[in-house]
Amino acid sequence: MHPSQTPRLLRFALRVVSAFLRNRGILLAGGVGYNILLSIIPLFALLVVLLSRLVDEGQLLELLALQAHHLTPAHADLLLDAVRGLLKGRDGIGLMGLGVLLLFSSFAFRMLEDALAIIFHAPDLAAPQRRFWVSVLLPYAFMLMLGLGLLALTLSVSLAATLGDAWQALTGYRLPLTGLSGPMLNLVSFLGVFALFSAIYKVLPVVRVAPKRALAGGFVAALLWEGVRLLLLFYFTQLSLVNVVYGSVATLIVVLLSLEAGAIILLLGAQVIAELEHNARQGLAWHVDPRRQPVTRVE
Repeated sequence: MHPSQTPRLLRFALRVVSAFLRNRGILLAGGVGYNILLSIIPLFALLVVLLSRLVDEGQLLELLALQAHHLTPAHADLLLDAVRGLLKGRDGIGLMGLGVLLLFSSFAFRMLEDALAIIFHAPDLAAPQRRFWVSVLLPYAFMLMLGLGLLALTLSVSLAATLGDAWQALTGYRLPLTGLSGPMLNLVSFLGVFALFSAIYKVLPVVRVAPKRALAGGFVAALLWEGVRLLLLFYFTQLSLVNVVYGSVATLIVVLLSLEAGAIILLLGAQVIAELEHNARQGLAWHVDPRRQPVTRVE
């Protein structure tokens, strides 16, 4: 970065943080994190129940464990135990139970849509309206996208393992990367988070967002979450006093704090995109604060 850009970048960052706080971003992130906690267990259970008819349930749970570790770095086992407990009673769920799972699974996306409406609110634009049926169906469209992504990942892992076994049986050697394990799966999970964040930035806001900004925001938010995830994992396993302070509910508190941290990153990325979109509508460079522009016309 050119040295002359550093002050501009700092001023832009301060402007983003100031707008984020004016929009009560921390409060919104708390609501989003809480609703993700409500949604994640029924969503995971619903995906396993539906996809286990097509692929092996054990492999699905292994891949869900990896995703859970990306969402709640320190206590993913808590979520997985809850999902397994729900799956044990799947025979008694019925159609009514599936409807309840669908409803609870959609809470996070509905809350996120409301939070993004506040972040992207633009005084210089007439308030756009989204059709009711679109708002109703959007959460389920995202759930379908997650299900298809999980199915594709599971099939890819199964296919790679089968090819590796066949090649080893024929030649005595195992192909590299056929296991799609370890770093490769982590990379795939990162790309999945990047795709999800980018889709959220592009689709959920009521206002139009340029695809290039949605992709850039999704990549930066996914990268920030990966760094914060590793820090949270180290902190909660090595340094945290949460267990001392909260006792028996400490695990739940840690999970909620992890989800809230992710929500803050997601909404901060949205605020960055909102500021860039506002400047683009005004015909101003990204680093210029529209509020400090001189008045050139009086209506």
